Amino acid sequence: MTPPTPAPASLLARLRSGGIRPEDSADERLNKSLLVLATGLVCVASTLWLAVYWSLGPQLSATLPFVYQLLLAGNLAVFLYRGNFGSFRATQLGLFLFAPFAAQWAIGNFITASGILLWGLLAPIGAILCIGARESLAWFFAYAFLVALTGFFDYYLADAATYRNALVPVETSVVFFALNFLAVSSIVFMLLRFAIEQKQIIARRLAEAHALLEQEQALSERLLLNILPGPVARRLKENEKNIADGFADVSVMFADIVNFTQVAAGMTPAQVFSMLNRVFSRFDEQAEARGLEKIKTIGDAYMVAGGLNSDNADYTAAIADLALEMRDWLRNQTTGTGVLLDLRIGVGTGPVVAGVVGKKKFIYDLWGDTVNLASRITTEGVPGMVQVDTATYLRLRSRYDFHPPQTLYLKGKGDTVVYRLIGHRAEEEVISTTDLDIVLD
Repeated sequence: MTPPTPAPASLLARLRSGGIRPEDSADERLNKSLLVLATGLVCVASTLWLAVYWSLGPQLSATLPFVYQLLLAGNLAVFLYRGNFGSFRATQLGLFLFAPFAAQWAIGNFITASGILLWGLLAPIGAILCIGARESLAWFFAYAFLVALTGFFDYYLADAATYRNALVPVETSVVFFALNFLAVSSIVFMLLRFAIEQKQIIARRLAEAHALLEQEQALSERLLLNILPGPVARRLKENEKNIADGFADVSVMFADIVNFTQVAAGMTPAQVFSMLNRVFSRFDEQAEARGLEKIKTIGDAYMVAGGLNSDNADYTAAIADLALEMRDWLRNQTTGTGVLLDLRIGVGTGPVVAGVVGKKKFIYDLWGDTVNLASRITTEGVPGMVQVDTATYLRLRSRYDFHPPQTLYLKGKGDTVVYRLIGHRAEEEVISTTDLDIVLD
């Protein structure tokens, strides 16, 4: 459904907002505010200047200042009605530039007009603030050309009689020299100060937005690290397209909740979610504490691997300790309906291929015979038992106790020897692998 088009703002509302629209960028808002502010200050100054002239004696024509104000106000009204800031900016700066020179030519010369052409400097200053540094050069060259042209005519056309018969007395000229320099300097200062204050406000807002962006980026990175190992996450952020690595030696563990389908059948969806979330969150904490990589969960199955990073050199033993701790902890948990939980756990050690699959909802996964073996050992396992393959057994036999080997028929593998892990050996019973090999030989 197309959202309704907002009603156009009234002219009074646009005047109150300085012609600023909600969709304007920060720079556009600042440029509009500066030019509208400058327009107001110049209109007020032209009225005051005429009043001061009359109070000091010279009865100058009010036609030129009145026409000037009408042009400024009319141009502003057109901008507020049509919203064409580019046209408003060009015409308003043009009025700022040419009107002071026209006023000086009407009054007389540099001295009698008290350097009123100094007001034309607002045009290149306004161009710097509202257009840009490069574009303002043309406005400054135009201002410099008009000053030079005015000086040329004053030099060659003025004579002593001109100054003696001037409409404006010397005393008044002196006053307006001071007023013109003071007023133009003040307006330039106010415009620059306003511009800097607004830019500082914009900079603070940008800094706040940047801080929020950094927080969101940190959150995204944490979420990414919850899905992928640290080195893989960095490679993905560096836009590496195909991430796949071979590992010669990795210990892979699968853990399945026993009779999960039957257990979940008597629970509500909220209870199932709460149970799995509590169990797998605990497993995640235990795996992270040992420097192991949680790979994924599939329904009630949990997969973790050691040897994919450098966080734990003795990763096979860490996998064994994790398996024992997971089993013992889950035995003391219930589903919330009084049913006790238990695990089947299988561990395999050997080469794997690891990589990122997918472009949007991507996952980090493992493939290879070692993964298949660990999965099959788990499926054919006994509730409450941790079964391992021969490679894992040979690596742990000096520090852990095992039941006698058993031969299982595994789908796709045939008859396979597995060992059921009991637990750690007592310290006095632990012997080195080398000594054990000598005894076995």
